[in-house]
Amino acid sequence: MQYRQLGRSGLKVSRLCLGTMNFGPQTEETAAQAIMDAALDAGINFFDTANVYGGSKHRGWTEEILGRWFAKGGERRERTVLATKVYGTMEDRPNESKLSALHIRRALDASLQRLKTDHIDLYQFHHVDRNTPWEEIWQAVDVAVQQGKILYAGSSNFAGWHLAQAQEAAARRQSYGLVSEQSIYNLLTRDVELEVLPAAQHYGLGILPWSPLHGGLLGGVLKKEDAGVRRTQGRALEALKKHRNQIRRYEDFADELGQEPGQLALAWLLHQPAVTAPIVGPRTIEQLRAALGALQVQLDAEALTRLDTIFPGRRTAPEDYAW
Repeated sequence: MQYRQLGRSGLKVSRLCLGTMNFGPQTEETAAQAIMDAALDAGINFFDTANVYGGSKHRGWTEEILGRWFAKGGERRERTVLATKVYGTMEDRPNESKLSALHIRRALDASLQRLKTDHIDLYQFHHVDRNTPWEEIWQAVDVAVQQGKILYAGSSNFAGWHLAQAQEAAARRQSYGLVSEQSIYNLLTRDVELEVLPAAQHYGLGILPWSPLHGGLLGGVLKKEDAGVRRTQGRALEALKKHRNQIRRYEDFADELGQEPGQLALAWLLHQPAVTAPIVGPRTIEQLRAALGALQVQLDAEALTRLDTIFPGRRTAPEDYAW
């Protein structure tokens, strides 16, 4: 396994992050625990979850599964860099969502209880809260840090100017601020290259891409359809119709390189300088093992240029759209 420091922090995390959103609704608990054990055995020390994971009828379910896994011992908690999130609605009451100091305090304590741990290593804001001032947010975070309940703070789904707001407000308080940003980023969706990535690099944040295979579209979907293994439905079907020609060219290029499409998509992210660790969300151990293969894929400048030709990226703003 390869490791990299998370942003400007001294925290070392694996180059792949285990996403747990499927645990509970898609992957039953015994299988989820087996996946987590296999991830640790492979050297993945970075696990990502959120307080709302588990579905609308059982929010917190995924954290509960992790908590029972930690409780099995074997230094599972000590070997894991644990990341969870706050923002989403947990109860049908006025102060049970977003980033008020009250909700941060209540949500953090509830996550700690579900996760059966005394601290969160990376506590992430799941979305920007436009109605709560950053002075209040950082005050709540600073108190939690002083109490030993969290070590680092991160963001998710922030625009570039939101990152600037957060970091400048933290600097005024002499708070440490954010160390990471979790954004959708893959070969098909590259909008973060406009402003989010430059802002993150300027402020020393590591990027944690979610949906690195764009919901499976970069995982060999056409090959699977041709073989009768998979039938695309719903929103994925609409996206496939829009990008079918690109995806066909991409899968053909993966064949030229002798690589599996999913591994190639992850490897491309691992070659992006702003990226610390793509978040992979396997439903099975076989999917986890396939993702691990991306760590061995080396892409030269010619291959990276070819991928940019198939999936054009964005230049840093404003040059992307102005002089």
